[in-house]
Amino acid sequence: MEDLVVNNRLTIPAGELQASYSRSSGPGGQNVNKVSSRVTLRWQVGDQPLLPADWRQRFLARNGNRITREGEVIINSDRYRDQPRNMEDCRQKLAELLRECSMPPVKRKKTRPSLASQRRRLDEKRRTAEKKNSRRISPD
Repeated sequence: MEDLVVNNRLTIPAGELQASYSRSSGPGGQNVNKVSSRVTLRWQVGDQPLLPADWRQRFLARNGNRITREGEVIINSDRYRDQPRNMEDCRQKLAELLRECSMPPVKRKKTRPSLASQRRRLDEKRRTAEKKNSRRISPD
């Protein structure tokens, strides 16, 4: 297995990724009962020195359901019939999860509604009120 390049700031050494294999429930016919093509990839993220602290916090907050008590992220794949493709699928999933958390979310800038949009809203409100008033029966 080779190193996993997430982006230009982070590369995970191959020695830190642990893979295990099991029988898949996916496609494969009778082959499914004989070949261990499902891949489970584990990576220790809890006390990871490669990952900056803020990036790690965003990752843990976003993917808490995938992380064990020991701080390992677990990713499974049985999409394909063969081990190497499932391994590559797991690696791509991990890289994508890390990329999603690499940058902090952009803070929303508060803006005021424009004068024209305020006037349009009030005009529409006035038209609706007039329409409803015209439906009322006068109390003569």
